[in-house]
Amino acid sequence: MHTPEPFRQFVLKVHGRCNLACDYCYVYRLADQRWRHRARAMTPHTATTAIDRIADHARTHHLDTVHLVLHGGEPLLAGRATIDHTLTTARARIPAHVEISLQTNAVLLDTAWLDLLDTHHVRVGVSLDGAPAAHDTHRRTHTGHGTHTTVTHRLHQLTTTHRHLFAGLLCVIDPTHDPLTTYAALTEHNPPVIDFLLPHGTWTTPPPHRHPDPTHTPYGDWLVTAFDHWYDSPPGPTTVRLFDALVGLCLGGRSTVEGLGTDHPPQVVIETDGTIERSDILAATVPTASATGLTVDHHPLDAALAPPPEPAPTCRTCPLLRVCGGGHPAHRHHTTTGFTNPSVYCPDLTRLITHATTRLTTDLARTR
Repeated sequence: MHTPEPFRQFVLKVHGRCNLACDYCYVYRLADQRWRHRARAMTPHTATTAIDRIADHARTHHLDTVHLVLHGGEPLLAGRATIDHTLTTARARIPAHVEISLQTNAVLLDTAWLDLLDTHHVRVGVSLDGAPAAHDTHRRTHTGHGTHTTVTHRLHQLTTTHRHLFAGLLCVIDPTHDPLTTYAALTEHNPPVIDFLLPHGTWTTPPPHRHPDPTHTPYGDWLVTAFDHWYDSPPGPTTVRLFDALVGLCLGGRSTVEGLGTDHPPQVVIETDGTIERSDILAATVPTASATGLTVDHHPLDAALAPPPEPAPTCRTCPLLRVCGGGHPAHRHHTTTGFTNPSVYCPDLTRLITHATTRLTTDLARTR
């Protein structure tokens, strides 16, 4: 019988609303609308209780390091007092080394915020979709205004006065925008890491530009172009987490990215009201997909441990399974067959993985 791995990454949804209206947001634009009925912000009581549950989990499983991620919505909307309390409590109560990060759209990321996050040694990840045209297509305010100018101004503050806090950039792929232009716009800020993410979608509600024709691979083509540029470039200050993970898996390593490989460590999400959820991205399919029925007020986090989802039957004999892992579980969903399908991105993943494998094996053969 499979023994579930303990959680090592703990996502605290410290605020349940956002000051942007990004058109691809899985929290607000897809199937799960439970946010409307949840607390707008995590109270000090809920934050303390959640941290005590994390501390118990770390103690039970003898974890030497835990990863705490402040998330939302937009976490900075929680306010400095709430964030200060949460971080102070986490440092004081969790009996392990605590690596803390915060993922933000950066619109509110001013000097006062940076000073507070510096006090608590919080690494800051910023969402930026590349050049102005690409970013402002999707990442807009509720009144429809683009945010690229504001975000890059805040990024300049972060990277000049508090660069040691800079965790990297998160970019959602739009295959209608040139990958090399996007890559160049991101690397202008010299991030330590770029995270390229596929927009979330399912077989019932496919992602933009993704249709059933298996020869049509817009996301795979985009990623292959970006991969070749990254692979052929001399080592520099920036790496791409997806490509690092892909190369590692092709060479026999373990997964370090959710949605690749078969052994990525699980995460647990604690919502603003203390509800315990599995990866909240699953709720992009149906609202109950990530639900556990548990709360931090009444349950230990161990109660949410579960085996990883099984790959689709058609994936089990695929030679790429060890690398692709069947794709992100949310991308496998169909309303009639549940999660027992290959990823809606299967053709794109196949395109990227086979290309990367060919490049690696060719170079290894040449080295021999």
